[in-house]
Amino acid sequence: MLKITVFAVGKLKEKFWKQACDEYLKRLGGYAKVEVRELPDSTREKEGKLLLDALPEHCPILLLDIRGKELSSEALSSRIDALSLGGDSHICFVIGGSDGVTDEVKKRATERISFGPITLPHNLARVVLLEQIYRAMKISRNEPYHK
Repeated sequence: MLKITVFAVGKLKEKFWKQACDEYLKRLGGYAKVEVRELPDSTREKEGKLLLDALPEHCPILLLDIRGKELSSEALSSRIDALSLGGDSHICFVIGGSDGVTDEVKKRATERISFGPITLPHNLARVVLLEQIYRAMKISRNEPYHK
């Protein structure tokens, strides 16, 4: 089964963010083993070091970055499929803190992706990412959710 790890800077403090994430994590359970690893808020440099230390060696890293390549839901689904069919059984996503990520984290990323030119608070970005991963799984299996 495909493993997906979301590395997210900051803890979800409000109950509604946690509930939304938990709902998508529950839905994803039948499709992939998805885990969210929270890293503490700090300075951008400390967050960068924590991220670099936490990221697995042999895992494609998809960094959420407003300047990254914009992906539609269908394109994200295709990208996840291509990575998993290409032999990657573990895919990692990174959501930086409110000050963004260091250049070292950007260099470590395999790809930089964006959900568009809007700026999202990182709590909302986490919900959107989990929803989009769930949608990608449904698209990949030709299930009706994405229509």
